[in-house]
Amino acid sequence: MTVTKQKNLYKEEKNRDQLVNNNKEKNFIDFVINVRRVVKVTKGGKRFAFSAFVVSGDGQGKVGFALGKSREVSLAIAKATSRARKDMVFFPLRGATVPYAVVGTHGACKVLVRPASKGTGNIAGGAVRAIMRALGVHDVLTKAFGSSNGQNVAKATLNALAKLRSAVHMAKMRDMKVKQMIKGEDNV
Repeated sequence: MTVTKQKNLYKEEKNRDQLVNNNKEKNFIDFVINVRRVVKVTKGGKRFAFSAFVVSGDGQGKVGFALGKSREVSLAIAKATSRARKDMVFFPLRGATVPYAVVGTHGACKVLVRPASKGTGNIAGGAVRAIMRALGVHDVLTKAFGSSNGQNVAKATLNALAKLRSAVHMAKMRDMKVKQMIKGEDNV
């Protein structure tokens, strides 16, 4: 193989690597919901471990959450973050808010998510606020009922968001066009 061919192959590999790296380096928004210290008592003493609950999103409608466990806090957070980024799910939005009001449940927790007018802000607390910010929702009204456990609240919130459908999807389910569905025209 000549030197010029080697240089060209090297350039092609370098360009391919740059394209792959550019695709991997997306702007993610990460929030650590909670970190717990777990103690295992053994004959030789106490063993400490940590579990971290992390929410990750791209700010454009995709969000995921995960639990990471390790003997060190930083490793637990890193594990949870990488898992959350792998398990992200897309949810339909209407501008900077949700399309319509939904209620989600998980265990003893119930979360109400309602759309809000522009400029209202993110009226949410704890895990719900983190999920909405990671999702890219700027105007929303939420209320969590029942359990205040961060993991259950996050799962109930994602349950509520999973019930959302886009206008295109709803029209397709009804065998209509979006304009017909919105204006209420007959399908004659």
